[in-house]
Amino acid sequence: MRGEIPNIVLASASPRRADLLRQIGLEFRVLPSQIDEPSIKSQPIEAVKCIAYEKAKAVVDQVESGLVIGADTTVVANNQVAIGKPTSYQQAIEFLTKLSGGRHQVITGVALIDVSQKTETVWSETTSVFFRQLRNKEIEAYVASGEANDKAGAYGIQGKAATFVKKIEGCYFNVVGLPLASLAEKLYQTYWA
Repeated sequence: MRGEIPNIVLASASPRRADLLRQIGLEFRVLPSQIDEPSIKSQPIEAVKCIAYEKAKAVVDQVESGLVIGADTTVVANNQVAIGKPTSYQQAIEFLTKLSGGRHQVITGVALIDVSQKTETVWSETTSVFFRQLRNKEIEAYVASGEANDKAGAYGIQGKAATFVKKIEGCYFNVVGLPLASLAEKLYQTYWA
C-alpha cells in the first residue's frame, strides 16, 4: 500500500536525529533501543549497518504497525580504526587531536523495518570531512564546553565544531547523524512512488 507512512518510530535517543526527521516534516515517536553497542574494531561499514539493524529490531516487538528507523554513526580516521563516542574528557581530546589537520570519514548505517509489510531495508552512507589544523587550546575549550559528549568522533558539525571543518564531500546531514537524501529516496521507493 502506497501513500502515508502509518506510524514512524525512531529507535534512537539522539536529539540530532529527531531534529532531522522533524526538519523534513515527518511525524514520529521516539522509542530508544536498549541494546549494548559493541565497539567497532574493523569493517566499520558492515558494523554500523549491523548496529542500526539491531537497534531497529530491538524496538519492533513494541510496535504493532508502521515503520521503525534505526541508525548508527561512526568516524574513521586515516582509513584505520573507527572512532565512536568518547568515554572521557581525555579521550575526546585524543579523538579531536587525531582528526586535526586531516581527512576522516563519517559512516552512518540506517535500517528501516516495516512491521506491517514485514520488509527490511539496510544501507550505509559515507561522507568525507576535512578538518583544518586545530590548536590545542581550541580542542580543550571545545571539549570543556560539553559539546563533544555523546557524539561519534567527539564533535558535532552542526554546533561550535563547524569552525573546525574546511570542507566535506558527501551528505552534510549524514555527519549530523542521518543521511536525509538517501532516507527520502528509500521512503519514496517504498511509500510515495
